[in-house]
Amino acid sequence: MRNLPEKTVERLSQYRRSLNNQLDKGKTHIFSHEIANLLHITPVQVRRDIMLMGYSGTLRKGYDIREMVDLIGKIIDTDDGQKIAVIGLGNLGKAIIHYLQEKKSKLSIAAAFDINPEKINNVYSSVNCYHSDQMEEIIASFNIKIGIITTPPEVVPEIARRLANAGIKGILNFTPKPLSGQEGVYLEEYDMITSLEKVAYFVKPRD
Repeated sequence: MRNLPEKTVERLSQYRRSLNNQLDKGKTHIFSHEIANLLHITPVQVRRDIMLMGYSGTLRKGYDIREMVDLIGKIIDTDDGQKIAVIGLGNLGKAIIHYLQEKKSKLSIAAAFDINPEKINNVYSSVNCYHSDQMEEIIASFNIKIGIITTPPEVVPEIARRLANAGIKGILNFTPKPLSGQEGVYLEEYDMITSLEKVAYFVKPRD
């Protein structure tokens, strides 16, 4: 399949979670307007994304939920899954590890890194914490391809550079420090302040 637009991939992930919830409720088929209502988007957008997936439903019954979930899995996931490293074991880093380990998905945390002696060689939700000096060695040894950065902002550029040099192909930056792109590395930045200010805008009193 050709590369999909970034926003489409985001929605496919959201579709899968919502569709799995519908399966858990015993539902087997669903129409585009129902999916749209679940995600607060338009039916037109849903149908466009599904067309990009190369899937079609029936006018009478709608889309087969199980088939859609399986197809989204083939598009997003890899057969063997992908390994992740978390760099920075503050409260956020620990929360991310716990959350992803509980999900039991194709994405698994293989290692964590920190410089705090009290955290090194400890285990968090079945994940070993190593000293950051071992980052390149461990990443190569475990064939880790994704890095999640939750460190203090001032060390983020150096961490990103080391991750790229170690063979990391995707970085999720959870810090407020913007990163410049690393060649051959897909970068996603989560800006909590922007998201919070967006929420604040929509809830502030109007004249």
